[in-house]
Amino acid sequence: MTPRPIPPLDDTRSPDLAATTPAAGAEPDESTAPAAGPRPHPQLVFAAPRRGKPPVHWADLSVEERKAAVVALGLPAFRAQQLSRHWFVHSTADPADWTDIPAHRRQEIADALFPPLLEEVRSLTADAGTTVKTLWKLHDGSMVESVLMHYPASEGSAARTTVCVSSQAGCGMACPFCATGQGGLQRNLSAAEIVAQIVDANARLAAGQIPGATGRVGNIVFMGMGEPLANYATVIRAIRTLLADQPDGLGMSARGITVSTVGLVPGIDKLADEGLPVTLALSLHAPDDELRNDLVPINNRWRVAEAVDAAWRYARATKRRVSIEYALIRDVNDQAERADRLARELKKRGDWGWFHVNLIPLNPTPGSKWTASRRRDEQEFVRRLEAHGVPVTIRDTRGREIDGACGQLAATVR
Repeated sequence: MTPRPIPPLDDTRSPDLAATTPAAGAEPDESTAPAAGPRPHPQLVFAAPRRGKPPVHWADLSVEERKAAVVALGLPAFRAQQLSRHWFVHSTADPADWTDIPAHRRQEIADALFPPLLEEVRSLTADAGTTVKTLWKLHDGSMVESVLMHYPASEGSAARTTVCVSSQAGCGMACPFCATGQGGLQRNLSAAEIVAQIVDANARLAAGQIPGATGRVGNIVFMGMGEPLANYATVIRAIRTLLADQPDGLGMSARGITVSTVGLVPGIDKLADEGLPVTLALSLHAPDDELRNDLVPINNRWRVAEAVDAAWRYARATKRRVSIEYALIRDVNDQAERADRLARELKKRGDWGWFHVNLIPLNPTPGSKWTASRRRDEQEFVRRLEAHGVPVTIRDTRGREIDGACGQLAATVR
């Protein structure tokens, strides 16, 4: 498949799938308009949240735009590749490190093309220093968090380093068991604000701050704050920058990138057409509409069958196995009968290895009435899935004690 061209810069600041209420008299976007026929639930229309845009950064620009930017400053175009090497390869925007750039121009270039995006407020560590959660303040005072996790080598698996990145400040999906969703949506992040989270992680690795970790980040999961497909164009731009060969990008592999969604069906279908073999993770959390309407409110727009159909289409188009995320909540969605229903729902589309179920013991959040499943119920859920021939694992939760695990990111100083 031929990748779609990267949209103009302004498009990345006007994503098409962020949940808001439409303005009076506004026409719904065709990609999110409801199917023909009556629908017993209210229609949700998606548009961009309104808030001040972050400053344009080097990582927001295409390669040609970077050359034009340095030429506009009166510099030869070849300086663009030097600057990209400093940012994407050496993970630094400190002009003092730019020894191949004329000294009298360095600060001017930094001020014009590398505005500060992420101000570290606090970092917390867990797992003997191999998990680091960082709280960032953005230019407008919005807060986001990212989590750096190093997994040492173990029997049957090599060492790996993963960053869980945020794509929005807050989240508009309102899942009641998720701390991020409880806080609401502030705004979308820019592509550079997303990429900067990985660049910072690479800088920490290079500085030897993570015990036992060497090299660079190899895996990115868009499972931090926000719904990635609600900031679609910007997330795609960020991914293309992650994949671009060095020094024009981070030179990562698409197979090391996972994009999570609660089930924005038009976004899943668009992603399938991008020609990017990233992994899709569908946060399902219930196999039946009645329960999922409560746990994942977007289900009132796209039902379980519609979301799973879209995931199946993604697997068919990309030949990439989809991860079905399922947070186990005590006495809510962890009944053995629901394991049977989940297996039937997934396998009705064929059993050709297109999915894998990833069970997540619910992580505690402040004020939540829900908690993780009992061990015996978790084991029975797994047993039922395996009896149906469903591949299943239980997620290795990291950073729970620092509120850095799945569903715990809230971007607050605690």
